[in-house]
Amino acid sequence: MRRVMIIGGPGSGKSTLARRIGARLDLPVTHLDQIYWEPGWVFREHEDVRDRLLALYAAEDWVIDGNYSITWPERLARADTLIFLDLPTWIRAPRVIRRTVTGFGRDRPDLTPGCPERFDWIFYRFVFTYGLRRRKRALAQLRAAPDHVACHHLTRPAEIERFVSAL
Repeated sequence: MRRVMIIGGPGSGKSTLARRIGARLDLPVTHLDQIYWEPGWVFREHEDVRDRLLALYAAEDWVIDGNYSITWPERLARADTLIFLDLPTWIRAPRVIRRTVTGFGRDRPDLTPGCPERFDWIFYRFVFTYGLRRRKRALAQLRAAPDHVACHHLTRPAEIERFVSAL
C-alpha cells in the first residue's frame, strides 16, 4: 500500500483516515481541498489545480483524500488502493455540524490556511444529498476499479478501526 485514494461523503472521516494511514505507513498525505482552494475560499484556477495534481500523481508514495470525482480516473490509474468510506448520513451529518460549531472561524489541518470553518448552506445540502447520486457513482467506481487496485468498502466506524489496526 503505497498510493492510497480515499473517497466518501462529507463527515465520513476521509481526512482523519488519511492522516492515520500516512502516519502508520510513513506516507505523505494530501487533502484535495488544499489543492482546490486558495485562502479566502477562492477556487484555484483550473490550470494550477491540474499542474498540482499531475505532480502529485507522479510521486511514488501518497495518500490522497477527497472526492472531486473529476479526478478519479487519473488518480485511480496510479493508485494501488481505493478506500470508500460509505457511512450513513445519520453518522456523517452530526460530525459535520459538530466540526462546524467547534471549529467555527478557525482553520482546519485538511484545508488551505485562510479557509476557516464556516456555516455554508450549499455544503450542508451536499452533506444531506450525498447518498442520492454521488454514493452510487462511488460504488460504480469501486466496481470498475482496475485489477491492480485493492478496493475497500468500509461502511461502519468499527470497520474503519479494524482496517487501520490491520495495517
